[in-house]
Amino acid sequence: MKLILLGAPGAGKGTQAEVICEELKIPAISTGNIIREAVKNGTPMGAKAKTYMEKGALVPDDVVIGIIKERLVQDDCKGGFILDGFPRTVPQAEALDAMGVAIDRVVEISVPDEAIEKRLGGRRVCGSCGSSYHMEHKPPKQEGVCDKCGGELILRKDDQPETIRDRLKVYHDQTEPLKDFYQGKGILRVVDGQAGIENTTKQVLAALEA
Repeated sequence: MKLILLGAPGAGKGTQAEVICEELKIPAISTGNIIREAVKNGTPMGAKAKTYMEKGALVPDDVVIGIIKERLVQDDCKGGFILDGFPRTVPQAEALDAMGVAIDRVVEISVPDEAIEKRLGGRRVCGSCGSSYHMEHKPPKQEGVCDKCGGELILRKDDQPETIRDRLKVYHDQTEPLKDFYQGKGILRVVDGQAGIENTTKQVLAALEA
């Protein structure tokens, strides 16, 4: 089963990818992770990516696609895989097609923007030990203080309201058009990402069968 998970930042793609991995015994391929891995391992495409990353520039599509290509020919992908974070744009999806990669199912985890803002905006991280909290779902015993080490809890830049809105705008502008692209192929399924992790998992697994 070759899958793509779509969804806005904070929709729960990473969590669901882990569950599907276990269930179907296929690897989850997160674009960010494999780019870092390719750079660390010094693969030809990793070396190219490194030159852009060192300048603080975005890694261009052709390099990202080259790294994905290197990853998909590895043995553990023979029985299928889950792509998380790729493709992000219609041209990337077209490049995946051109590579001859036939995707079986695209599952979008749908969560309204307001819920995403609340979900991400509630996250806090300990500045000392890195422990994670959520003001609603996993609050610390004492507000602003880490349970484990007593360090100060901070709101990361990624989780600030303005940054969240910017990330959502980029998602709607660049990635959401993929829904129409895959709907046209008849392989898109949409699940409700607000029903709790276990319920969302049930819907995702059912969508793979449908």
